[in-house]
Amino acid sequence: MILLSLGSNLPSKFGDSKNTILKCYEFFNNNDIKILKKSSFYETFAIPNKSDPKFVNSVISVETKFSAEELIKYILKVEEKFDRKREQINAPRTCDIDILDFNSEIINIFNKNISLEIPHPRLEQRSFVLYPIREIDKNWKSPLSGKKIDQLIENLDAETKKNITII
Repeated sequence: MILLSLGSNLPSKFGDSKNTILKCYEFFNNNDIKILKKSSFYETFAIPNKSDPKFVNSVISVETKFSAEELIKYILKVEEKFDRKREQINAPRTCDIDILDFNSEIINIFNKNISLEIPHPRLEQRSFVLYPIREIDKNWKSPLSGKKIDQLIENLDAETKKNITII
């Protein structure tokens, strides 16, 4: 299973964060990639700066013939279409797409063209990806720890669990 996280906390030329993600879905339904399932939209505070605009996130499962490296290159092109800026780590952004899981593989590619770490190294601490993943696949296990999705959600701290809302 290939899982992608789509997030936004700034409006884009396509509208507010939710409409931006809805438009983003269109780039993952073509001859190269097909969306199999979509989660609901979840709203959370920005990390680490809670004073930044709130994030809207969704997770999709896709099927593709792309390799992980080809997929990340495609994702970067999609983010460009939404005027994604990478000037500062954790800065607000119009569109943020991460590969959460690529067929349960652990992939690390670091070269002059690409920096890719799958699964996302902080995946197990992030409610805004764990809840949507559970919605897509109740039996999903983390390739990092082998823990089931319900156990990962149970391990989240109370504050993190309290500060997520389906919208």
